[in-house]
Amino acid sequence: MYRRNIYLISRSFSHNAAEFGLNPISTKVQHFVKPAGFFPNTEEILASNLALILQDSSDQSILKQGQQVHAQLILNGTNHVGLLGTRILGVYVMCGRFMDAMKVFYGLELLYASPWNWMIRGFTMMSCFDFALLFYFKMLGYGTNPDKYTFPYVIKACGGLNAVNLGKSIHKTIQLVGFEVDVFVGSSLIKFYAENGCINDARCLFDKLPLRDSVLWNVMLNGYVQHGDTVSIIELFREMRNSESKPNSVTYACIISACASEEMISFGTQLHGLASKHGLEMNSRVANTLLSLYAKCHCLSAARELFDMTPQNDLVTWNVMIGGYVQNGFMLEASDLFRKMVSAGVKPDRVTFASFIPSVTESGRYNQGKEINSYIIRHGVHLDVFLKNALIDMYFKCRDVEAAWNVFNYNTAVDIVICTAMISGYVLNGMNTDALAIFRWLLSEKMKPNAVTLSSFLPACAGLAALKLGKELHAHVLKNRLEGRCYVGSAVTDMYAKCGRLDLARQVFIKMSERDAICWNSMITSCSQNGEPEEAIDLFRRMAIEGVKYDSVSISTALSACANLPALHYGKEIHGFMMRNEFSFDIFAESALIDTYAKCGALESARCVFDTMQGKNEVSWNSIIAAYGNHGRLKDCLALFHQMKDEGFKPDDVTFLAIISACGHGGHVEEGKHYFNSMTQECAIEARMEHYACMIDLFGRAGRLENAFEVIKNMPFDPDAGVWGTLLGACRVHGNVELAELASTHLFEMDPQNSGYYVLLSNIQADCGKWEGVLKTRSMMKERGVQKIPGYSWIEVNSIAHMFVAADTSHSQTVQIYVVLNHLLQELRKEGYVPKPYLPLHPQCSGV
Repeated sequence: MYRRNIYLISRSFSHNAAEFGLNPISTKVQHFVKPAGFFPNTEEILASNLALILQDSSDQSILKQGQQVHAQLILNGTNHVGLLGTRILGVYVMCGRFMDAMKVFYGLELLYASPWNWMIRGFTMMSCFDFALLFYFKMLGYGTNPDKYTFPYVIKACGGLNAVNLGKSIHKTIQLVGFEVDVFVGSSLIKFYAENGCINDARCLFDKLPLRDSVLWNVMLNGYVQHGDTVSIIELFREMRNSESKPNSVTYACIISACASEEMISFGTQLHGLASKHGLEMNSRVANTLLSLYAKCHCLSAARELFDMTPQNDLVTWNVMIGGYVQNGFMLEASDLFRKMVSAGVKPDRVTFASFIPSVTESGRYNQGKEINSYIIRHGVHLDVFLKNALIDMYFKCRDVEAAWNVFNYNTAVDIVICTAMISGYVLNGMNTDALAIFRWLLSEKMKPNAVTLSSFLPACAGLAALKLGKELHAHVLKNRLEGRCYVGSAVTDMYAKCGRLDLARQVFIKMSERDAICWNSMITSCSQNGEPEEAIDLFRRMAIEGVKYDSVSISTALSACANLPALHYGKEIHGFMMRNEFSFDIFAESALIDTYAKCGALESARCVFDTMQGKNEVSWNSIIAAYGNHGRLKDCLALFHQMKDEGFKPDDVTFLAIISACGHGGHVEEGKHYFNSMTQECAIEARMEHYACMIDLFGRAGRLENAFEVIKNMPFDPDAGVWGTLLGACRVHGNVELAELASTHLFEMDPQNSGYYVLLSNIQADCGKWEGVLKTRSMMKERGVQKIPGYSWIEVNSIAHMFVAADTSHSQTVQIYVVLNHLLQELRKEGYVPKPYLPLHPQCSGV
């Protein structure tokens, strides 16, 4: 394509040149002869006037003046005047009238560099970098020598094409003609090298230049900023302060932006003092960069103080301050400032909305989000990829999937970032199949998934239990060398763990070259959720040994492992660590601590943690309500529920799940029904799969199996294995073999390798004397290769966890344990207890 474009423009050039009587390779000089009626000095006067016009050539009225001068020259028959014609060419180029510029160009004397320079400049301004370079080489072929005004735009064209080798070759030409040390040419070369990763070449040339103005210093500083070399930035800034060129507003904005990227608040504050000393603090560019620095370094009070001091806040200033509040979680302050901005008559743009919309999502103000979307449509705010991404994210987090899809299809502004947002949104809403569809679509559109796309899509593979697809994505990660990125590695380990391959998750985790807190948290969670709580606690300890700092997620996942073990002494140790460090007032860590104490049987300790919390949210209330519910204390559970509402907290789906579960454990069927209806009707919360499973358990525990089956039949979506499993468990308790066989039919299709379902069904059939069914179930289990996994029990004695399995003889104190066990059984028989066999014997086996 590139060669074809070069060929076409070359043919066009040759054709037009011939049309205007030019010989592209001729070096013959055509002398200009002034026609009759052309007064002396007229050319110089008009050329001088056009030079002034060129200083403001973007104005359309200026274009008219240029066209009038051009028309007058044509009428006078002087359209080929050299200097004047070049100035007219410049007017057309700067005003974007490129066809007019081409016509003027072919009527000029091309032995001088100026016409060529204007054409090269014009092509560069239009981002037609290949044509700009073609005209440069045509210029050389025509025999015209480039001057110092030629090379800045030629170098810029090389940068636009990322043609580093070509740029270096032109640099050699510049050295030969002696323009290397020119300030403008040198600046363009330094900028070219810096933007293309050749920072050492840029610095080498910078050191050669004898005269370095502030522009050149700023170009070099900006190069180091782009390269992320903080040490060199500071050293070069100090050199600049000791040179003849003093830092200006551009310099300070550049240096402060580097401090913001590295969160160097101390040095940034010193720069603020220097800028203030030189009267640059209120400069718009410097002030905005300082605001960004303070926001990224979490110094919102300093940022707001500077914002209030700025005499005239422009749109950028408002956007930076609003964005700072949102990034630091101050959503109410962001909303308040947004209202003040509108009241001040400042019209928000797409950057404003892209910065502000996340605050709407976090605050749960869905209606305000829809109003913002309406404003964007009514006022024709350009929906670029950033704003589109923010709207999609808002709608997905507010559970309005259809609205997110409509925004996605609103215009053609779709890139890999937008597709990634769609995938993340679908995964967030449990719509893994739709996430898979978007992923396939972006591949069909020849988009290349990046690291973020892959880490967003891998949870969909886990949700679909698509281990094969997950492995293919892992291979793609390895092929493209993305495994070194922590968030990608975390997503891969999480995928393997959720697909039941904890062994592969361990392998990926061990091979990771760098592991941040997120990686450790992911692996600890995977072990805890896959029945390896002891390994999870061990990883938690190793995390600290390797110098990785704990965060609230680390504490919460470790406490969850303690609850699953259960290991009260580990939970107490973590509680002590929390008290000694900054986690003593972390709401989520304290909520996990409540859950741990409750599951370890220390309900009073759980209540003590709850009562001493300085701040509470819905999560902490849900934790303590669930704690009392699981301990069968329904009265306290409901009292806490009403207290939660009285204190202004809104119950969510998790709250009602805990309440309905507590009613089920306590046998309060009518109250459970009441709270289920209250959730769906009064609070307008849609019931999830877990709520229906709780209702089935509620009826099942009370022996109302027909009501439980009615709930399944009236569910708005297909029941999963958890729902049918709950019904099967209730059938076991109440001996309903017909309903048990119906539930088992679905379970054997959904989860054919789960031994628990086969054992339950065979036990129910045996209790009812259906021995043919027992044999059939056991034969099915054997044919499918299902292995019965033994159940384990844990008990903690003197801060040591002991694990047991049925008929276990591996424990070091086995003899003593069985002596005590036999003694207990004898005592039970004295009290009238008759042991029930695990599986009733067939009559033929019992000799009857």
